[in-house]
Amino acid sequence: MTIAPEIEVLARFGRALADPIRCQILILLREAPAHPAELAELLGISRTRLSNHLACLRDCGLVVTVPVGRRIRYELADPRLGHALDDLRSAVVAVAAVPADGSCVETPEKGCC
Repeated sequence: MTIAPEIEVLARFGRALADPIRCQILILLREAPAHPAELAELLGISRTRLSNHLACLRDCGLVVTVPVGRRIRYELADPRLGHALDDLRSAVVAVAAVPADGSCVETPEKGCC
């Protein structure tokens, strides 16, 4: 049994999260599916720039397109991705609260680690 496919999936997820705009897109799509024009307006970027980011997210397998009449809507490829984003944000916030040197800083609220 090999873990190569799992590593490839994690690498794609990491590549998608490597850009702040793609992170914002994923967070917006976690809330609700959206059309490109809506996303471009919410993010304050051109549709061309948004299109490049959406292409990356599609190539990474994180978002899919859904035809709605003559328009295309984007949504997360799997609802579990929304949960994964929530868990990842929580973990990053928790880790960021720990000093870089690993030492414990005592505070009245939490005492000592």
